[in-house]
Amino acid sequence: MTDQTKAKPALVTGASRGLGFAIASELGARGWHVIAVARTTGGLEELDDRIKAAGGAATLAPLDVTDDKAMAHLARSIAERWGALGLWVHAAIHAAPLSPAGHIDPKDFDKSLACNLRAPASLIPMLEPLLRAGQGSAMFLDDPRGGEKFFGSYGATKAAQIALAKSWQAESAKIGPRVLVETPRPMATATRARFFPGEDRTALADIHDEAARLLAAL
Repeated sequence: MTDQTKAKPALVTGASRGLGFAIASELGARGWHVIAVARTTGGLEELDDRIKAAGGAATLAPLDVTDDKAMAHLARSIAERWGALGLWVHAAIHAAPLSPAGHIDPKDFDKSLACNLRAPASLIPMLEPLLRAGQGSAMFLDDPRGGEKFFGSYGATKAAQIALAKSWQAESAKIGPRVLVETPRPMATATRARFFPGEDRTALADIHDEAARLLAAL
């Protein structure tokens, strides 16, 4: 782990690739101290290099968001070091292979539930006090696939995550933290390539452009 600045901390879960990586990079360039969580160590190291090159600093946390004990330890560490959290962006996702509802693999569905729904349900109570202390914000990223054919595992669990986020948003409207639910434009990510193989990617948004656009909501 690195600790090079007293800048306001921003936690990004799912920071090693795709939009999470781009958002973490953008936050680092804007002067936030990025606490980057992901299972992929190589992706986190690449992120750290990118943030340092832009003059920023990051704390790398190679953790699984479905590991309650590890995430609770991280939350305590944030509380001890900073006492508060300025921002949490939840970009972690399990994108199960597309399949008809009648052929959903139970193991993949369990992974989808664990990452896409249970993890944020566990993280919200861990991070809510830190976000309130820092007058911070939380951002969830919608991908409305619920009800589309072959998107049973991903679409259902992602829709449930957003329903949870919107409930928290309504509950927190007057007392904080501010909860944002944003819908990214279609982007040229590895996840989308698996969902839509052979798609013309020239018309898709760049992840770094999209990160800047979404952070403008803050």
